[in-house]
Amino acid sequence: MQLYGTEIASRLMLGTALYPSPADLAEAFRRSGAGIATVSVRREAGGERAGAAFWDLVRDLGVKVLPNTAGCHSVREAVTTARMARELFDTPWIKLEVIGHADTLQPDPFGLVEAARILTEDGFEVFPYTTEDVVLADRLLSAGCEVLMPWGAPIGTGLGLTNIYGLRTLRAQFPDVPMVVDAGLGVPSQAAMAMEMGFDAVLLNTAVAKAGDPSAMAEGFARGVEAGRLAYEADPMEPRDMAAPSTPVIGRAFLE
Repeated sequence: MQLYGTEIASRLMLGTALYPSPADLAEAFRRSGAGIATVSVRREAGGERAGAAFWDLVRDLGVKVLPNTAGCHSVREAVTTARMARELFDTPWIKLEVIGHADTLQPDPFGLVEAARILTEDGFEVFPYTTEDVVLADRLLSAGCEVLMPWGAPIGTGLGLTNIYGLRTLRAQFPDVPMVVDAGLGVPSQAAMAMEMGFDAVLLNTAVAKAGDPSAMAEGFARGVEAGRLAYEADPMEPRDMAAPSTPVIGRAFLE
């Protein structure tokens, strides 16, 4: 998988928030083989995360870091946070979030496009957290984004893929654009479904961090992603309305 010209070995991305302990976080990444870690500059810089010690932990994971602008509700907030992240991590990558609705954490489509345009013109490689809206996707691509990150469901809900039709339509409309299903996944089967639909990767956090055994759940998601990708590449059979015998009739014994 290539994202902005960078080859990533794993199609699973994990967030770094909410884990019971730093050891649980590190073990989850080890068992999952995740290739990218997302980090919220606003949240993780707080005192409870021990500041620089947390940054050291993330760097020690040995994976590509994707800072994000989680918690930003305006273009100005998001752009400022992205620039802080670039200085902190020395990377042009940014997962762009501009939240427009407090309850669902749904992106603000107007602010998202505006912020994406500002950041791409400033040299960022933007990963926009968006919905499955085809028109919004087109605007983001026109703003300079080369990757799209449509949600499966609202952040932290674990509801899975709530609009399968919309996601299939989005994937079909832009077949050559790398797409990562981001947010709302709760169990590995949902990740497998996203991969079977042709998405390039999945990103999740809460489903792993809040599991009874985070590292086991992380490994489960890794296997689900791998299974779904293999199924997609194998070109699955088309569903049928009627049964079709899998055992041939020719040569079968008949009893009178």
